Amino acid sequence: MTSPTLTFLGATGTVTGSRFLVEGALGRVLVDAGLYQGVAELRRRNWTPVDFDPASLDAVVVTHAHLDHSGYLPKLVKDGFAGPIVCHPQTAELVAIVLRDSAHLQEEDARYANQEGFSKHRPALPLYDRTDVERTLPLLVPADYLERRVLARGLAVTLHPAGHILGSSTATIEVDGTRVLFSGDLGRPHHPLLLPPADPPDSDVVVVESTYGGRDHPAPDDDVLADAVRRTAQRGGSVLIPAFAVDRTELVLLELERLRRAGRIPDLPVYVDSPMALAALDVYRHATRAGGGHLRAEAHGADLFDLPMVHRVRDADESIALNKPSYPSIVISASGMATGGRVVHHLRHQLPDQRNTVILTGYQAEGTRGRQLLEGARQLKMHGRYVPVRAEVVQVADFSVHADSSELVAWLGRAPRAPQSVYVVHGEPASSAALAARICEKLHWNAVVPRYGERVRLG
Repeated sequence: MTSPTLTFLGATGTVTGSRFLVEGALGRVLVDAGLYQGVAELRRRNWTPVDFDPASLDAVVVTHAHLDHSGYLPKLVKDGFAGPIVCHPQTAELVAIVLRDSAHLQEEDARYANQEGFSKHRPALPLYDRTDVERTLPLLVPADYLERRVLARGLAVTLHPAGHILGSSTATIEVDGTRVLFSGDLGRPHHPLLLPPADPPDSDVVVVESTYGGRDHPAPDDDVLADAVRRTAQRGGSVLIPAFAVDRTELVLLELERLRRAGRIPDLPVYVDSPMALAALDVYRHATRAGGGHLRAEAHGADLFDLPMVHRVRDADESIALNKPSYPSIVISASGMATGGRVVHHLRHQLPDQRNTVILTGYQAEGTRGRQLLEGARQLKMHGRYVPVRAEVVQVADFSVHADSSELVAWLGRAPRAPQSVYVVHGEPASSAALAARICEKLHWNAVVPRYGERVRLG
């Protein structure tokens, strides 16, 4: 019998586009179906047909709801996939929100590009639309943690808590007797709401992320955020926080309220300007009220998100009014790397004003507007024109929910035994190489950074 195989179809040499094809003698499953984000070369891969017939997949397993892990699902369905999409129940709730928002933004971006004439495509089209999303959602099959699900003959999956965002999972795929552990995005030991990631189960092969594989997070310093808010208010400006709609917005709101209650920032109105973030807030609110084994005890039964200074922005007119606030305020808007959505319109209007501040709260992938701001760009291209950057730009590292290099190695080191191989993915080249070297040095395991499209034998 031929050995099962693993093909790396994404998240190699980059932190986005997670897609891993596992093939056994009698079945095949795709682990994660993410969108590429960042530089144009990577984004074009979203439009390149995959190297397999989507209809031939027995199942897709999704580790969590972020777009770079789930955003390609409607394209698979559009191209013929009709099997089950297995994920944690809370991931299924969040995926519905994320995909509907993704389709809406793609349709709006295509419409705006055609209206303004700045796209080189005639006409500009979305990768998929809302009809494709509504065909995708009935395929979601919730699976609880520790529940073994058979996917096909010789193929099964078991999910464990990953501690990254609500519903995030590591996925252990059993294929023809070989156990392959996918970390997905691994959380940190001190998430404000979620328990730490479960220890890795017994596995023959591990596929591990390396977003922060080359460095450790700095010690938390909440003065950075508090000082930035105070400075901005004192000069009559407003604070704009690009934030991922799922998990990051929730954590930013909790921290702003903590600082406000402590008297460390003024009582400024806080506007959440993202329909997806507002919908995700409701999922988080329900989860904290209901409690659950993967939530911290202090999060059980509490409504953590009914905060007095928070205003929900519901319609486009309210959002447009926030492009140039008439008084100091805080606007939280998606996307977290400023790749699309309402935050791009806010940046276009607020960046030229030196009174304002843009606060970056998470990882900024190569080629994104957030990365350009982080690296000191003096102009930013948006909607076909360049905008001067005069606003203050501040990075707050405290909100990262990705395990850093030491945390990743410590998590791997808690495995019951050494795997045959560790494949290091989901990181920029230097980060992946650094983590692989550290795994070899500290754990004495065989760690490899795979290439895009590379296929390896399992078992």
